[in-house]
Amino acid sequence: MARDLNKVMLIGRLGTDPEMRYTATGSPVTTFRVAVGRQWRDGNGENREETEWFSVVAWNKLAEICGQYLAKGSRVYLEGRLQTRSWEDQQSGQTRSRTEVIASDMILLDSRESRPSRDDDVPAREAPRPRRPGSQPSPTPDIGDEDIPF
Repeated sequence: MARDLNKVMLIGRLGTDPEMRYTATGSPVTTFRVAVGRQWRDGNGENREETEWFSVVAWNKLAEICGQYLAKGSRVYLEGRLQTRSWEDQQSGQTRSRTEVIASDMILLDSRESRPSRDDDVPAREAPRPRRPGSQPSPTPDIGDEDIPF
C-alpha cells in the first residue's frame, strides 16, 4: 500500500525576530520567516544564486523554544510539513491563500559565540547537577558548525 508524504527540511536564516502570541485557548504559536539560498552555475558558466523565503509556524512547546532562542539572523535547521490555508480578504472580497511550513522540529545551528543577541533575552540556565563530594565537574561540550554531520 502506498503512503503519502508531506515533509519539508530547510536550513536557512531568520529574516526577522520571531513573533510569539497565544491563541484564545492559550496555546502558544510563533511565526517567523526563513531565507534559504541556493547557488548554481548556469549554461554560460556564470555563478548564479537565488533566495527563497518560507513562512514558518511553530506551535506549543516548540513555539516557546523558537520564541526564546531564535532571533533575526539565526541559522536553523527546520523539519515540518507544508500547509496551505485560504481566507476571504475583507477589503477586496478576493480569496487569498498562503502556504506555510508547520514546524515539528528545530535545531539551532549557530555556535554560542556567533548567535545573534536579543535585548530581551535572559540566558537560560540548567539546574546544577548534584555532585559527589570531591568530584570534579565535567565540562559541557560546545557543538559548533563543524560538528554537524550535514
